[in-house]
Amino acid sequence: MDGGFDWSFFVEVLTGGLLSGVMYSLVAIGFVLIYKTSGVLNFAQGSMVLFAALTFVSLLEKGMPFAVALALTLIAMILLGLAIERAVLRPLVNKAPITLFMATLGLAYVIEGSAQLIWGTQVHGLDLGIEDVPLEFSGVLVSTFDLFAAGVAAVMVIALTLFFRYTRVGLAFRAVADDQFAALAVGLRLPHIWATVWAAAGIVALVAGLLWGARLGVQFSLSLIVLKALPVLVLGGFDSIAGAIVGGLIIGATEKLGEVYIGDYFGGGIESWLAYAVALVFLLIKPSGLFGQKLVERV
Repeated sequence: MDGGFDWSFFVEVLTGGLLSGVMYSLVAIGFVLIYKTSGVLNFAQGSMVLFAALTFVSLLEKGMPFAVALALTLIAMILLGLAIERAVLRPLVNKAPITLFMATLGLAYVIEGSAQLIWGTQVHGLDLGIEDVPLEFSGVLVSTFDLFAAGVAAVMVIALTLFFRYTRVGLAFRAVADDQFAALAVGLRLPHIWATVWAAAGIVALVAGLLWGARLGVQFSLSLIVLKALPVLVLGGFDSIAGAIVGGLIIGATEKLGEVYIGDYFGGGIESWLAYAVALVFLLIKPSGLFGQKLVERV
C-alpha cells in the first residue's frame, strides 16, 4: 500500500547492519581476550589486524599457495603475540593502567612501521574466493560475504567458548580473569597464561584482518578499524566475549538504521559518528556495559 512502512526494506537494512556488526565484533574479541586476563586495553589490536592482512596478501602475491600463505601468516601472528607479551607486557606488570595503555599505543606505531618496512606501503586487493553476490530470502537481499563473515565469527566464538570452558589452559584463563592473586596462590603461572592469550589475540587478528582486508582492501587505514571496536566494547563490556558479539550487533544495526531512517535530518553521513554518540549515552547509564563486571572498590 502506498505510503505504508516498507517492512521488507527495514528487515533488509537491519540484516545488513547486524552482519556488519559481526565484523566489528571480530576486532572487539581481540581486545576482550587481552583485557580480561591482564587489564590491558590493547590499542595495538588494529595494527595486528593490518599486519596479518598485509603479511598474508604479500605472501600470496609472491606466488605462495593459499594454504601455505595462511599457515605462515598464522605462525607469524602467534610469534608476534608471544613477542609482544614477552617484550612489552611482562616488563610492565603491575604498572599503572595508563602506562600499559601508552605502551600499546606506541606498540601500534611500531607494528605499522615494521609492516611498512617489510612489505611496503602499496594498497593490495585481497580475494578470499567468496563471491559477494546478494542472496534473496523471502524478498530480503543479504550479502554472501557478510553471511560468510558471520559464519566465521560464529565458529570462532564457539571454538573460544569450548576452549575456555573445557581445556586446562582455558580453566586457568578463567581463574586468572576472576582473581589474579588467587590464581597465583594455587600455583598458576601467569606469564604462560598471558603468552597463550596474546597468541590467541594474534589468531583473532588474523581472522579479522583477512575479512576486513577482503572487504576494504589491504591498506594502512585498515588499522583504524580499532576505533570501530571501541563503541562495541563500551556497550558489551570490556571483559566479555558474549558482550563483544552483542555489542557489535547493536552498533552495526544502529548505524545502518540510523543512516537510512534519520540520516537526512542531520545532513547525512551519521553512520561515521552515531556509534560513538550511542556509546557516550551508554557510558552515562551503564559504564560497565551489558555484560561487563562491575568493579567494586573498598575504601
